[in-house]
Amino acid sequence: MPRNAHVAVVTCFNADETVNYQATRAQVRRQVAAGNDLMVCGTNGDFSALTQGEKIRLIEEVVDEVAGRVKVIANVGCPATFETLQLARAVDGLGLHGTAVITPYFIACTQDGLERHYATIADALSTPVYLYDIPARTQNHIEPETCLKLARHGNIKGVKDSGGSTETIKQYLDVAKEVEGFEVYCAPDHLVLWGLQEGCTGVVSGLGNVAPELLAAIIRGFNAGDLVAAQAAQENFAGLRKDLYALGFPPALVKRALYINDASVGQSRQPALLPDAAQDQAIREILRARGLLEAEAA
Repeated sequence: MPRNAHVAVVTCFNADETVNYQATRAQVRRQVAAGNDLMVCGTNGDFSALTQGEKIRLIEEVVDEVAGRVKVIANVGCPATFETLQLARAVDGLGLHGTAVITPYFIACTQDGLERHYATIADALSTPVYLYDIPARTQNHIEPETCLKLARHGNIKGVKDSGGSTETIKQYLDVAKEVEGFEVYCAPDHLVLWGLQEGCTGVVSGLGNVAPELLAAIIRGFNAGDLVAAQAAQENFAGLRKDLYALGFPPALVKRALYINDASVGQSRQPALLPDAAQDQAIREILRARGLLEAEAA
């Protein structure tokens, strides 16, 4: 089965921090042109800074823009089950490939609590549910045993692992061996090719916002059996990640790198990264070194 990449597409903002839906649509078109699938309202989409109404409209706009050409997964996770259900039901039936549900944040959960949370949401939806594990941001981790229990639910189709641990990804892949059809998506950008080689269904990438064609080249090379090309693209992608993320909070750096190439994406909502001349110059040098500084490429 061919593997695929979802890019956790950024949410664009106007100068007054309102959502710029047209600029977001332009970013969607850019990813579609590269051959990438999409995730909307993910970590790189500033989901935690969006209102429920903004999330619903964003999902509607992205699904409309894509018009079935690529797969779209939307993150609907909120701290409480009640609020998550409200959002999930509002976008159920829009034609999403799946609804990702990030683990609750701020609220400390037991594994039993996580199991109830996900089962309740999956019971209520017709759209397939994907677990979304990112413990560094939420402080809640879906243990492999809990993942196995949830994988046996008829409407929970997979897990997105953003923890960065190869051990955890392998444990989730063991779940996939136990439950036919259960999908594992690898999120750390330095592990794209590794994840595919280990058996992941695909990847979800934040850095793909900055270099969509480079991400697509990894997938294309792997699917074609050209591991030399895939490895070369992966090394370039991982190098970009290392250099850019050394400067600060990764989602904010992704957004700023995009802004330097295209100011229409806007800045992140505060209190995220503030513009800094020295940091901007460092980002420009990183983009220039990898042939990604569009102003110079034009």
